[in-house]
Amino acid sequence: MEERISMVHGSGGAATSELIGAIFAKEFASDTLDKMEDSAVVEGAGRIAMTTDSFVVTPVTFPGGDIGRLCICGTVNDLLMRGAKPKYITCGFILQEGLEVSVLQEIVHSMAECAREAGVEIVAGDTKVVSGNGELFINTAGVGFVPEDREVSAERVCVGDAVIVSGNIGDHHAAILGTRMGIVNDIKSDNAPLGEIVEALFEAGIDVHTMRDITRGGLATVLKELAVGSKTTIELQEEKLPVTPQVKDFCGLLGLDPLYMGNEGKLVALVPADQAEAAVAAIRGAKYGQDACVVGYVGELEAGSSTGKLHLRTRIGGLRNLEVLQGEGLPRIC
Repeated sequence: MEERISMVHGSGGAATSELIGAIFAKEFASDTLDKMEDSAVVEGAGRIAMTTDSFVVTPVTFPGGDIGRLCICGTVNDLLMRGAKPKYITCGFILQEGLEVSVLQEIVHSMAECAREAGVEIVAGDTKVVSGNGELFINTAGVGFVPEDREVSAERVCVGDAVIVSGNIGDHHAAILGTRMGIVNDIKSDNAPLGEIVEALFEAGIDVHTMRDITRGGLATVLKELAVGSKTTIELQEEKLPVTPQVKDFCGLLGLDPLYMGNEGKLVALVPADQAEAAVAAIRGAKYGQDACVVGYVGELEAGSSTGKLHLRTRIGGLRNLEVLQGEGLPRIC
């Protein structure tokens, strides 16, 4: 293998075959993928969840992860948020000329390891090489099976629901931005597959009304959209929000708000208030859920209001109105 990607690797000829065999087929080997057909034929289910995503994060490696792990986590977590059990993933790579093959190998290996952790099989893929400056982009599609007894949807948000966050917010955003700015600290990305957390909730008998992964736009954007969609008022308690001291300091330095910072390994779940304690215990007992906590509750729509509201009860007792993120939440985190 050459040390860097060149246009010949995208020709469909011998160099392409060498690239596929040496890196992708080696890392993603399975009975399905090894057939190298034009499409994968896999077992199905009664109800199927599907999602797709593209990953363009810069830099492609960062404290706590890389674009390979990130693309698996992002795809798997989108499926999980509808109560699905993720099963299959496809991946398309766009490689720019000049990309170091060793970097590609590292990222593909990371993808394979994360797929095994998440319990999903990479069943198909594609590679294109274009001119450029050695960058790398990945597109994924995911399929999961939804058990018949699960109905997780934004439509099920109810007055009285408790709002539970599975852990500390803002870590991934801070890790990416800090790396790009050359800031040295101990903050690492939280990118993680959340399957164990989701299954723990259902195994505990929790009536999960809705779940969302807290990615671009942060917790405030996710909950504001849910409040508007359900025509309710959601109130968060500032003192309950889980943010590490390192991220707090980082936000103070740069004037950022953790409520609008993206994560790639956290979810917010809305469950009946009388099940909140059991739900938090279930999440804390699962991998990646040790810092879970209740951060707020869903209330009635405000009198005279025609749209849902999201409020933050501050530490000194004030009430702050929260809207969705305005503008671009730089940098791009996925």
